[in-house]
Amino acid sequence: MKKLAGKVAIVTGASKGIGSAVAKALAAEGAAVAVNYSSGKEGADRLVSEITREGGKAIAIQADVTKAADVKRMFEETKKALGPVDVLVNNAGVFQFGPIEAITEKEFHREFDINVLGMILVTQEALKYFPGTGGSIINLSSITSANPVPNSALYSGTKGAIDSISMAMAKELGARNIRVNIVAPGLVDTEGNRDSGFVGSAAGNAGAAATPLAARFGKPEDIAPVIVFLASDDAAWLTGERISASGGLH
Repeated sequence: MKKLAGKVAIVTGASKGIGSAVAKALAAEGAAVAVNYSSGKEGADRLVSEITREGGKAIAIQADVTKAADVKRMFEETKKALGPVDVLVNNAGVFQFGPIEAITEKEFHREFDINVLGMILVTQEALKYFPGTGGSIINLSSITSANPVPNSALYSGTKGAIDSISMAMAKELGARNIRVNIVAPGLVDTEGNRDSGFVGSAAGNAGAAATPLAARFGKPEDIAPVIVFLASDDAAWLTGERISASGGLH
């Protein structure tokens, strides 16, 4: 029997990158998946088609995680189409690296609103939908939350906030059998890292070379199985944990 048979999952920011790989992996283990996207409709629709073509069940839902009304609608549409939510993967996130002098109010609010406020708003709504038996929340962090690199102050700050908030939520929600865990990827070859020029850059190549396992960038498919594990009953005794899915890079 598949590990997540009968479960319903929402993955935010799932139209590409790690989110897309996670949605596919959850579906492959039997979960019905709501593929959330903000602007990547084409990627989300393509992913849903791929999942359903392989016998899975999925829907695409546009919603801005920084807007409570959008988040509320996302859960309503998910319940109507798939059923109440059991698993939440807070993956939606943005980044922009640069020197501390270059941080603007606009960029501060963009990153903290999407990366942190979005995670809080989506989690708050999920708590209204989880069954009485509990649920699983997996929040995406980064190895930079614990070991920031130069020019990452803002992004690392958002991920540090995610770590702290997740730990607090794990303690707060444990009595309701709602598990909250964190996955902190290392260097991952995603569309975002390619578009930013990091993949293939001197800094990117140095980071890849320093990764103990295979001296390479990770792939989204390297991260997804860790999240499947945390979503499943195999991790029923785990909460408040932070797993570095980084190939040993810290």
